[in-house]
Amino acid sequence: MQSIETKTVIVDGSPINTLQAGDFATPPILFLHGKAFQAKTWQELGTLAAVINAGYSTLALDLPGFGNSPEAAIGPEKVIIEVMNAAGIERAIIVGPSMGGKIALELALNNPDKIAGLVLIGAVGVKENQARLSELPSGSLIIWGENDQISDPENGKILNREISDSRLVVFKDAGHPCYLEQPELLHKTLVDFVNTMVR
Repeated sequence: MQSIETKTVIVDGSPINTLQAGDFATPPILFLHGKAFQAKTWQELGTLAAVINAGYSTLALDLPGFGNSPEAAIGPEKVIIEVMNAAGIERAIIVGPSMGGKIALELALNNPDKIAGLVLIGAVGVKENQARLSELPSGSLIIWGENDQISDPENGKILNREISDSRLVVFKDAGHPCYLEQPELLHKTLVDFVNTMVR
Protein backbone atom coordinates (compact mmCIF):
# COMPACT_ATOMS: atom_id res chain seq x y z
CA MET A 1 0.00 0.00 0.00
CA GLN A 2 1.18 3.51 -0.78
CA SER A 3 2.26 5.28 2.38
CA ILE A 4 0.28 8.32 3.51
CA GLU A 5 2.57 11.33 3.91
CA THR A 6 1.93 14.58 5.73
CA LYS A 7 2.88 17.52 3.52
CA THR A 8 2.52 21.25 4.11
CA VAL A 9 1.54 23.47 1.19
CA ILE A 10 1.98 27.23 1.51
CA VAL A 11 -0.94 29.26 0.16
CA ASP A 12 -0.59 33.04 0.33
CA GLY A 13 1.98 32.63 3.07
CA SER A 14 -0.22 30.36 5.17
CA PRO A 15 0.60 26.67 5.80
CA ILE A 16 -2.06 24.19 4.69
CA ASN A 17 -1.77 20.70 6.12
CA THR A 18 -2.38 17.80 3.75
CA LEU A 19 -2.25 14.01 3.76
CA GLN A 20 -1.12 12.62 0.40
CA ALA A 21 -0.51 9.21 -1.14
CA GLY A 22 0.24 8.22 -4.72
CA ASP A 23 1.67 9.88 -7.81
CA PHE A 24 -1.51 11.60 -9.12
CA ALA A 25 -0.90 10.17 -12.62
CA THR A 26 -4.66 9.65 -12.77
CA PRO A 27 -7.14 11.99 -11.07
CA PRO A 28 -6.85 11.45 -7.31
CA ILE A 29 -9.64 11.40 -4.78
CA LEU A 30 -9.46 14.70 -2.91
CA PHE A 31 -11.17 14.75 0.47
CA LEU A 32 -12.62 17.82 2.13
CA HIS A 33 -14.04 17.67 5.66
CA GLY A 34 -17.06 18.70 7.68
CA LYS A 35 -17.22 21.56 10.15
CA ALA A 36 -16.19 19.55 13.22
CA PHE A 37 -13.59 17.40 11.44
CA GLN A 38 -10.28 17.44 9.60
CA ALA A 39 -8.15 15.55 7.07
CA LYS A 40 -7.06 13.07 9.74
CA THR A 41 -10.71 12.01 10.16
CA TRP A 42 -10.53 10.26 6.79
CA GLN A 43 -7.34 8.47 7.83
CA GLU A 44 -8.78 7.34 11.15
CA LEU A 45 -11.94 6.13 9.43
CA GLY A 46 -9.90 3.98 7.05
CA THR A 47 -11.19 5.83 3.99
CA LEU A 48 -7.77 6.87 2.71
CA ALA A 49 -6.54 3.28 3.05
CA ALA A 50 -9.64 1.99 1.25
CA VAL A 51 -9.07 4.12 -1.85
CA ILE A 52 -5.32 3.46 -1.81
CA ASN A 53 -5.94 -0.29 -1.59
CA ALA A 54 -8.28 0.08 -4.59
CA GLY A 55 -5.36 1.49 -6.58
CA TYR A 56 -6.00 5.21 -6.38
CA SER A 57 -3.97 8.17 -5.22
CA THR A 58 -5.48 10.47 -2.65
CA LEU A 59 -5.15 13.83 -0.94
CA ALA A 60 -6.97 15.13 2.12
CA LEU A 61 -6.51 18.66 3.37
CA ASP A 62 -7.23 20.75 6.44
CA LEU A 63 -8.98 23.96 5.46
CA PRO A 64 -7.73 27.10 7.27
CA GLY A 65 -8.77 27.04 10.92
CA PHE A 66 -9.21 23.26 11.01
CA GLY A 67 -6.90 20.43 12.00
CA ASN A 68 -3.28 21.50 11.58
CA SER A 69 -3.96 24.44 9.26
CA PRO A 70 -4.00 27.77 11.14
CA GLU A 71 -6.74 30.29 10.53
CA ALA A 72 -6.17 32.45 7.48
CA ALA A 73 -8.20 34.91 5.44
CA ILE A 74 -8.14 32.74 2.33
CA GLY A 75 -11.27 31.40 0.65
CA PRO A 76 -11.60 27.61 0.55
CA GLU A 77 -11.76 27.46 -3.25
CA LYS A 78 -8.42 29.26 -3.56
CA VAL A 79 -6.90 26.94 -0.96
CA ILE A 80 -8.07 23.82 -2.79
CA ILE A 81 -6.94 25.00 -6.21
CA GLU A 82 -3.54 26.13 -4.91
CA VAL A 83 -3.04 22.80 -3.12
CA MET A 84 -3.96 20.94 -6.32
CA ASN A 85 -1.55 23.07 -8.36
CA ALA A 86 1.27 22.55 -5.86
CA ALA A 87 0.75 18.78 -6.01
CA GLY A 88 0.60 18.76 -9.82
CA ILE A 89 -3.06 17.74 -9.86
CA GLU A 90 -4.96 18.97 -12.91
CA ARG A 91 -8.30 17.40 -12.04
CA ALA A 92 -9.58 15.51 -9.02
CA ILE A 93 -12.58 13.56 -7.80
CA ILE A 94 -13.79 15.78 -4.97
CA VAL A 95 -15.44 14.26 -1.90
CA GLY A 96 -17.26 16.70 0.37
CA PRO A 97 -19.39 15.98 3.45
CA SER A 98 -21.69 18.59 5.03
CA MET A 99 -19.80 21.93 5.00
CA GLY A 100 -17.22 20.32 2.74
CA GLY A 101 -20.08 19.34 0.44
CA LYS A 102 -21.09 22.96 0.01
CA ILE A 103 -17.49 23.88 -0.74
CA ALA A 104 -17.15 21.00 -3.20
CA LEU A 105 -20.43 21.90 -4.88
CA GLU A 106 -19.43 25.55 -5.34
CA LEU A 107 -15.90 24.60 -6.41
CA ALA A 108 -17.39 22.41 -9.14
CA LEU A 109 -19.72 25.18 -10.29
CA ASN A 110 -16.97 27.79 -10.44
CA ASN A 111 -14.06 25.61 -11.63
CA PRO A 112 -15.54 22.76 -13.70
CA ASP A 113 -12.20 22.16 -15.43
CA LYS A 114 -10.74 21.04 -12.08
CA ILE A 115 -13.39 18.37 -11.44
CA ALA A 116 -13.05 14.75 -12.58
CA GLY A 117 -15.95 13.64 -10.41
CA LEU A 118 -18.06 14.85 -7.50
CA VAL A 119 -19.20 13.06 -4.34
CA LEU A 120 -21.55 15.01 -2.07
CA ILE A 121 -22.33 13.57 1.38
CA GLY A 122 -25.15 15.26 3.29
CA ALA A 123 -24.12 18.54 1.69
CA VAL A 124 -25.37 21.83 3.04
CA GLY A 125 -25.95 24.85 0.81
CA VAL A 126 -28.02 22.96 -1.74
CA LYS A 127 -31.00 25.27 -1.94
CA GLU A 128 -28.93 28.46 -2.09
CA ASN A 129 -27.24 27.04 -5.20
CA GLN A 130 -30.35 25.43 -6.62
CA ALA A 131 -30.52 27.63 -9.72
CA ARG A 132 -27.18 26.24 -10.94
CA LEU A 133 -27.32 22.63 -9.81
CA SER A 134 -27.90 21.36 -13.34
CA GLU A 135 -24.38 22.62 -14.16
CA LEU A 136 -22.79 20.12 -11.79
CA PRO A 137 -20.88 17.18 -13.33
CA SER A 138 -23.10 14.49 -14.77
CA GLY A 139 -22.80 11.16 -13.03
CA SER A 140 -22.11 12.70 -9.62
CA LEU A 141 -22.53 10.51 -6.54
CA ILE A 142 -24.87 11.76 -3.82
CA ILE A 143 -24.84 10.10 -0.38
CA TRP A 144 -27.29 10.91 2.40
CA GLY A 145 -28.26 9.58 5.79
CA GLU A 146 -31.88 8.51 5.95
CA ASN A 147 -32.35 10.34 9.27
CA ASP A 148 -30.24 13.44 8.55
CA GLN A 149 -31.41 16.23 10.87
CA ILE A 150 -28.87 18.82 9.65
CA SER A 151 -29.34 18.73 5.88
CA ASP A 152 -32.80 17.44 4.97
CA PRO A 153 -32.68 14.25 2.86
CA GLU A 154 -34.90 16.17 0.45
CA ASN A 155 -31.71 18.03 -0.54
CA GLY A 156 -30.27 14.76 -1.79
CA LYS A 157 -33.35 14.21 -3.91
CA ILE A 158 -33.04 17.75 -5.32
CA LEU A 159 -29.43 17.12 -6.30
CA ASN A 160 -30.33 13.77 -7.83
CA ARG A 161 -33.12 15.37 -9.84
CA GLU A 162 -31.05 18.33 -11.06
CA ILE A 163 -27.74 16.59 -11.86
CA SER A 164 -27.93 14.45 -14.98
CA ASP A 165 -27.12 10.74 -14.59
CA SER A 166 -26.40 11.23 -10.88
CA ARG A 167 -26.73 8.42 -8.36
CA LEU A 168 -28.35 8.87 -4.95
CA VAL A 169 -27.43 6.38 -2.23
CA VAL A 170 -29.34 6.63 1.05
CA PHE A 171 -27.72 5.06 4.12
CA LYS A 172 -30.56 3.51 6.10
CA ASP A 173 -30.85 4.30 9.82
CA ALA A 174 -28.00 6.84 9.53
CA GLY A 175 -27.92 10.47 10.59
CA HIS A 176 -26.09 13.47 9.17
CA PRO A 177 -22.57 12.00 9.56
CA CYS A 178 -23.67 8.85 7.74
CA TYR A 179 -20.14 8.19 6.49
CA LEU A 180 -18.88 8.06 10.09
CA GLU A 181 -21.71 5.77 11.16
CA GLN A 182 -21.40 3.32 8.25
CA PRO A 183 -17.81 3.55 6.95
CA GLU A 184 -17.77 0.13 5.29
CA LEU A 185 -20.77 1.04 3.17
CA LEU A 186 -19.15 4.39 2.38
CA HIS A 187 -15.94 2.73 1.23
CA LYS A 188 -17.70 0.23 -1.03
CA THR A 189 -19.98 2.91 -2.50
CA LEU A 190 -17.09 5.32 -3.04
CA VAL A 191 -14.71 2.82 -4.62
CA ASP A 192 -17.45 1.49 -6.92
CA PHE A 193 -18.14 5.05 -8.04
CA VAL A 194 -14.48 5.90 -8.63
CA ASN A 195 -14.05 2.69 -10.62
CA THR A 196 -16.72 3.87 -13.04
CA MET A 197 -15.17 7.36 -13.33
CA VAL A 198 -11.52 6.46 -13.81
CA ARG A 199 -11.46 3.06 -15.48
